[in-house]
Amino acid sequence: MATPLSADRLVAALRAEGVKVVEHDGWRTHHRNRAGAWGPVSGVMIHHTVSSGTASSVELCYNGYAGLQGPLCHGVIAKDGTVHLVGNGRANHAGGGDPSVLQAVITETYGDRPPAPREHQGSAGAVDGNSRFYGFECVNLGNGSDPWPAAQLDAIERASAALCRAHGWGAKSVIGHLEWSDWKSDPRGFGMPGMRERVQKRLASPPATQPPAAQKPAAPRHQPFPGTSFFKTDPSSPIITAMGRRLMAEGCGRYQVGPGPRWSEADRRSYAAWQRKLGFRGADADGWPGAASWNALKVPYTK
Repeated sequence: MATPLSADRLVAALRAEGVKVVEHDGWRTHHRNRAGAWGPVSGVMIHHTVSSGTASSVELCYNGYAGLQGPLCHGVIAKDGTVHLVGNGRANHAGGGDPSVLQAVITETYGDRPPAPREHQGSAGAVDGNSRFYGFECVNLGNGSDPWPAAQLDAIERASAALCRAHGWGAKSVIGHLEWSDWKSDPRGFGMPGMRERVQKRLASPPATQPPAAQKPAAPRHQPFPGTSFFKTDPSSPIITAMGRRLMAEGCGRYQVGPGPRWSEADRRSYAAWQRKLGFRGADADGWPGAASWNALKVPYTK
């Protein structure tokens, strides 16, 4: 049993395992915590969506449907292997299940499969799985003939391993919904014992893909001051346009039309407003650019 990962740690764990992650808008605060506990967590549960199409499946799992509010899982695994995160906290995916299965997952003492479930949502002896399992819904019709592409199976393996690695679990902490509830049949089309073998093999080695090192963004290049005489020669240059746009952004634009590439009286009045904004007065705010005011304006570099 473990404390659930924060949103940042969940994303980091998945990406460190080489999972391609897409974060759905609002997923970090999307949960059903008001309906019950979230955690301590004990394992990972795999499902199929009984739907087709990535976009519609993601929306379904984010929003839910009549009678069952979303999120319906934490992540949707598309056929191309992308994991779309839709929830962070308690999710309506596992429902009630067998306490003997939960104990077997916690202790990881079972053999090929956990004990056969004998409980389900609403039965007398069922325990709440929504508080104890991360859930991944995999896009598949669940009819036994809809294919499971290699990229999707690889993503199931990686996502499961990522959470196991983050919590120090073994592969026996990963189960299918059909191993939790005697009412369920998902995932249909591949075997969970084989998937657990894949997960355990992956856990035996360091993550295949480390998260990329953070890179500092390149410092923006600014146009060097071309000299006051440049502006007094009636120039036509992209530099003038770039300058005018920065003056507009600073709230100093005095243009009726523009700005444009040819220096004009509107440019001079606009630049004078910028000089006054900086605190210059009198002849120092005459609208002809000087080095100090130009460097403060930070005009983007123009070739």
